[in-house]
Amino acid sequence: MVIQANADGSVTIDVRVVPRASKAGVAGRRGESVVIRVHAPPVDDAANAELIEVLSSVLGCAKRALSIVAGARTRQKRVRVVGLDVPTVEAKLLTASPAPPEG
Repeated sequence: MVIQANADGSVTIDVRVVPRASKAGVAGRRGESVVIRVHAPPVDDAANAELIEVLSSVLGCAKRALSIVAGARTRQKRVRVVGLDVPTVEAKLLTASPAPPEG
């Protein structure tokens, strides 16, 4: 997972968004990105707004603490989180991810 600390104390997360999903939430990892599924289609920033809602819920922070800093028009995004540190963000995302299949 690519979660980086920034000089200003914020954290940046690489996210891959899957729009029009049947179930919203953290769906694991794809490469170095966190996969987030959202119900909304990628029209009129609906998917971006829902992405912020999902991350806010998972991370336990206010929506205003989150912002999309790169990739607003693509599935691959960078999201900035203010007020949390890297270990906290990583732990909350891992807890919200589905368990890997056994075998």
